[in-house]
Amino acid sequence: MPTRAKRQSEGTCPLGKQGSGEQAGDTVSRPRDLCEQSHSRGPMCIIFFKFDPHPVSKNAYRLILAANRDEFYHRPSKLADFWGNNNEILSGLDMEEGKEGGTWLGISTRGKLAALTNYLQPRLDPDARGRGELVAHFLTTDVDSLTYLKKVSAEGHLYNGFNLIAADLSTEKGDVVCYYGNRGDPEPVVLAPGSYGLSNALLETPWRKLCFGKQLFLEVVEQSQALPKDALIAQLLDVLNNDEAQLPDPAIEDQGREYVQPILSKYAAVCVRCPDYGTRTNTVILVDADGHVTFTERSMLDKDPSHWETTTHEFRLQS
Repeated sequence: MPTRAKRQSEGTCPLGKQGSGEQAGDTVSRPRDLCEQSHSRGPMCIIFFKFDPHPVSKNAYRLILAANRDEFYHRPSKLADFWGNNNEILSGLDMEEGKEGGTWLGISTRGKLAALTNYLQPRLDPDARGRGELVAHFLTTDVDSLTYLKKVSAEGHLYNGFNLIAADLSTEKGDVVCYYGNRGDPEPVVLAPGSYGLSNALLETPWRKLCFGKQLFLEVVEQSQALPKDALIAQLLDVLNNDEAQLPDPAIEDQGREYVQPILSKYAAVCVRCPDYGTRTNTVILVDADGHVTFTERSMLDKDPSHWETTTHEFRLQS
């Protein structure tokens, strides 16, 4: 049965420097306006993951995933917990009016996993469908990941820019991980086992913060078999909370060319921190060779960057 292993609150922010993380030369007189401008283009997120369906060592993990959700602090959402007909789906939930029930990252006891990032684009279509439904629909369907993404690709024009990872995790059949971005190739792809980084451009687009964060992630992953699980999770959370801006970055500046420069500097770190907007949720998912899942979520509480709670859920895949 799924269990909530532990819950831990933090009274102080462990991210190091506090405040909005301004860089030299930034215009800082209107930080709220800058964050509001960024929100008009949609939230930012980042995901690092490595998977190997058939690890040689029994101690190796089949999947290691570390992800940040960046969003306005005041946007209502639920912390990760089990839901669905038989409490078989584990995710946070968006509670924004009109977007209720959508999510950015989730996994089910049946082995379905999905993760979403938005694509950085100058203007959003206010009439487009909510992208969070793409994850929720996959987690509740019986359709396999590639078939699902093919269906999504046929309807990709109905959404603002997004990237979607969908996976079927099966101890018996082997894990399949697929990717589709509606601003890239028209067809989804089945990913080869390996390591990947995804931010707010297409998969593996070499934004400097993605390359920097992926290198930190891989340094931790290389130690994963030797580290106790709690230590591995702690080190992955440290990666997700790195707030060193990776500038200058011509790639992100080109894609976000209609942004003002101070906004881009906010986005140029793995951990985003503005006064009212930034990294709200860190998630680490580990799946071992036997299909045991450890899902750790570290979430900001009360819209306060100094107040966090960490919760861990554990269960075994049914497939």
